[in-house]
Amino acid sequence: MTASAVYLIDKVMTGKAVPFGPKDRMSAINKVPVSETLQVSKLGLFGDEQADPRHHGGPEKAIHHYAADHYATWADEFPEIDANRLSAGGFGENISTTGLSEAEVCVGDIYQLGTSLVQVSQGRQPCWKLNVRFDVPKMAATVQSTGRTGWYYRVLEEGRVQAGDNVSLVERINPEWSLERIQHVLYVDTLNKEALEALIGVKELAENWQALVQKRLERLEVEDWSSRLQTPA
Repeated sequence: MTASAVYLIDKVMTGKAVPFGPKDRMSAINKVPVSETLQVSKLGLFGDEQADPRHHGGPEKAIHHYAADHYATWADEFPEIDANRLSAGGFGENISTTGLSEAEVCVGDIYQLGTSLVQVSQGRQPCWKLNVRFDVPKMAATVQSTGRTGWYYRVLEEGRVQAGDNVSLVERINPEWSLERIQHVLYVDTLNKEALEALIGVKELAENWQALVQKRLERLEVEDWSSRLQTPA
């Protein structure tokens, strides 16, 4: 991909935190399209909410982008899922585009998003809320194993965005570190010390992922994913 790559924003979506899943824990995973132009701040889109600030939102995860292309694949693999769920916003994303996926996106990529400037910070770490959302107990684990997670942006320059605007690549800093490759290191080739040492040197990677890699290197063991991937009772 060259720095002239341009993609059309199909939909811009926001959501409010509401009771969700076991014990009515709060979640804003249900995002709905908005037609108006939205302000893009360092903490995300105006009007958007995140219910659990420990794991969602914040400067490193201000905006979630998901490839619309993945929905047809999910529908083929899980025909039992309600078709209404397998459309833009289903994964709690804020930005939906066609033609741009984890294979093309690299950590540290800087994009013009409407009039704002954003940078790819990390991929999404799927959690049990996807199991509930799609009524598939293994959905979160499958999202992780396939790498169809989407990704997060930090906001470098605030601005405005709306559906129909462009997402255009401005600068690629780490062409060797696609999200697809990073996810392979984190979730498939999990104890490849050489790869982990190289990854921790990528300064544009979100701090929490750098900490994860550092801890794995120190302990030479993979962290427990069960509390994140398995739906609580």
